[in-house]
Parts: sequence; structure tokens; C-alpha cells
Amino acid sequence: MKIFAQTALLPSGWAEDVLIKVLSDGRIGSVHVGTKASSQAAEVRVLVPAPVNAHSHGFQRAMAGLTERRGPAGTDSFWTWRRLMYRFLDQLTPDHIEAITAFVQMEMLEAGYASSVEFHYLHHQPGGAPYDALSEMSERVAAAADCSGIGLTLLPVMYQYGGCDQRDLGPGQIRFRNDLSQMTFLMDGARRALQALPADATLGLAPHSLRAVSRSDLVQLPELLPKGPLHMHLAEQQAEVAEVQSNWGARPVEWALENMELDKRWCLIHCTQMQRHETQLLARTGAVAGLCPMTEASLGDGIFDGVQWLNEGGHVAIGSDSNIRISLSEELRMLDYSQRLRDHSRAALASEVHSTGRRMFDAIVTGGARAAGRKTGEIAAGHWADLMSLDGDHIELYGRTGDQILDSYIFAGSDALVRDVWSAGRHLVTNGRHSARSQIEAAYRETLTQLTDTL
Repeated sequence: MKIFAQTALLPSGWAEDVLIKVLSDGRIGSVHVGTKASSQAAEVRVLVPAPVNAHSHGFQRAMAGLTERRGPAGTDSFWTWRRLMYRFLDQLTPDHIEAITAFVQMEMLEAGYASSVEFHYLHHQPGGAPYDALSEMSERVAAAADCSGIGLTLLPVMYQYGGCDQRDLGPGQIRFRNDLSQMTFLMDGARRALQALPADATLGLAPHSLRAVSRSDLVQLPELLPKGPLHMHLAEQQAEVAEVQSNWGARPVEWALENMELDKRWCLIHCTQMQRHETQLLARTGAVAGLCPMTEASLGDGIFDGVQWLNEGGHVAIGSDSNIRISLSEELRMLDYSQRLRDHSRAALASEVHSTGRRMFDAIVTGGARAAGRKTGEIAAGHWADLMSLDGDHIELYGRTGDQILDSYIFAGSDALVRDVWSAGRHLVTNGRHSARSQIEAAYRETLTQLTDTL
């Protein structure tokens, strides 16, 4: 397969008249600049690397729009939202999980993401009894990826306790629980499930958070996956910081820096409750900060210090987390606008070299590749052909060149500018529409019908 781009963002910068050859295994075989269009090539106006969605809880997509009421005390927070989420998930069957996850993966592809990292913690039946196959739900996530075609990094999540005091899990949460020995079997089952997918599927591993896993198991858990990505929620909420500090004698980031071998394998999600010294030290470990700006705003988490983090050389990736809305352009816009509002500034994440949109985009394609354990993020030979074309004929891109293309897409445009998406060479989105949208949406509608009035 060949793709000809009038304009493409290459590792060396913007280039004109670019011909990309994609091999049968889904990797980029060659990139030639300054060539002529070929009748055998798919022709696009603007081509950029397609980012990774670095953090998703697929099943939460079906909750979108159902939690915008105040709690019984007249206030609402992350913690009241979480109770509603637990009530919702207690209704979900494996069939529901597969249909919802396929739908949200399809939306991700239409938004420009080529791959998704599924932070998967819903393992058991309501009441906590395992399915006949411990990895049943992981298998359904893999089946959804087979249907949508998205590149999948699957993270089976270890979740033991309801808090740092190791209290029992409550209703809803009980479906998450696995100890270290169960995680060994779960990982084996997840690995087998991924073998049915194309070769770009990847297995990772995730302790849920400091409050949900014992200190001793946090140290041992990475031994189950000698290579591959490791993810964990960290320092998301003020109450979480207070709980860890009260029980473990240090703030979450301080404790993790002191007691865990944090390096480039790790992606730490949210990190919205960090002090300046924590931001500096964590950025220098090489770990990726997995940011989910729309969810962090929705849940009132706080604002990640992207300005200091990037200036310290930190790596970032973007995720959709609760999946209340799937929009790559809006996630990036929210990330930068939150910095502007906090600091009373403009173009907060721009650098002396690159515009705001270009700096953010470069950061998330590089950080996303690291977070997913996936050779992606560049239009270069040997990388997976994870590619996104933008509509160069759209009025928002009229007359735009170079970094202005990304700035206009993010700050003036929307995901309507996304025309084509390839995931490891699989051409899944054409003219903004997923090739299997009709059947995926039909299955999702049936699921929604069955879940009506569960909240």
C-alpha cells in the first residue's frame, strides 16, 4: 500500500510531496520526499502521525451524560461520581463490555487516535465471583479491538483494597479484586487473548493506585512483566494525597519516587496534585505523565503543571479516561487552556522553537508511543503506520502552512477535520467515518437499551 501526502509532518519537520510505502505487516517501509503523486497511492492533503489514546476505561463511555446531578448533600465530587459509577458497572455483562468498548474504540479512531491503552480493572462477576475464565473480560476487550481494528495495549489492573488501610472492597469494587497469584493467571489469559489480534497488540500491566495495592505487592508486581509498559493512577485527588500521607508518611509522588523504580516504562496517570519539587523530580525519571484533561476537568481533579513539566524535559501522553467525550482536538485545547487560566497567560505551552499546537502534538505522539509500548509516533521507516490525514480543503486550514496547520486544527477546528486514519496500516476511517460504524453502533444501541435506568 502507498500513501501520497501533499504535506506531511516527518521527524525532520514539515515536508511537501511525500510518498509513504506501507508494508504488508503494517509497518512503514519507506518515506520519500519531493516525489510525484502515483495513481497507485491513496492521496491526502495533510498527513501527521496518529497519536495514542494513553488512558481509557472503555465501559464508562455508556455513562456519558448520566452523572451531572448534585449529590444528596447538595455537593458533588470525584467521590460521589465514583459511587454512581460503581452502581452502573454492577449491571455490566461481558457482552455489554465488548459492545461498549468497540463503540468507544471506533470513536477514538474517528477522532484521530490510531491506538488505545485500556486500563482494564473490571474483571469479575457482580458480587466478585470470577468468571469460568479469569481473563473473560480481558478477552472481551481484545474482541472489541478485533472488531474496531484499533491498535490495542491492554493493561490488566491489580486492585486489592479499598484504601491505604487495606479495608475490604465495597459493592461494585469487589468486581476488581485480584491478589498477586491471581494476577499471574490473569496476565497469562490476557496474553493469549492478544495473540488472536494483529502483531501490533501489546500487553502491559497496571497497579491501580497506591491506595488500592499493598506496598509489598507494588514492588513485586512489575516482575510479572519484565518488559512492557507499566501504568498507575497517581496523585489525582486531594483526599487521595491526604490518605497516602496519613497512612504511609509521605505524599504519593514523594513515596513513589522513594520506593519505586520509576523509569521510562512507567506512565503515571493524572498527577494533578503535585508540588513543584515533585514535578521536577518526577519529570526527570523518564516516566510519562498520562494526562486526561477533559476528565480531570469533569471530576474536579485539578490542573497538571504542564509548563514546568515540559520545561523539565518531562514526557506526556493524552488519554480520554472516563470517555465522556472522545475528541483529540478538545483534549489538547483543554490542556493548554487550563495552563492559561491558572497562570493568566497565553500560548502557555509554546516554546521558542515551536507553536503551542506543534509542541503539544510532538509531545503526545512521542510520549504516547512510550506509554503504549508501541513503535509509533513518527512517519518513519520501521514504525507502525499509525497515520491521520486532515482535511486540507476545510475552511479552518485554508492558507495554513507548517505549524499553523496544527494550531488551527486544535484551537479553531475540531475532529471534523480528521479525514482518514490508519492503524498499523489498517485503513479504518475514510472521509471521517469508520468502515464498520453501522454494525458497531447497532450493537451499542442494543446495549444502551438493556442498561436504561441503571443510574
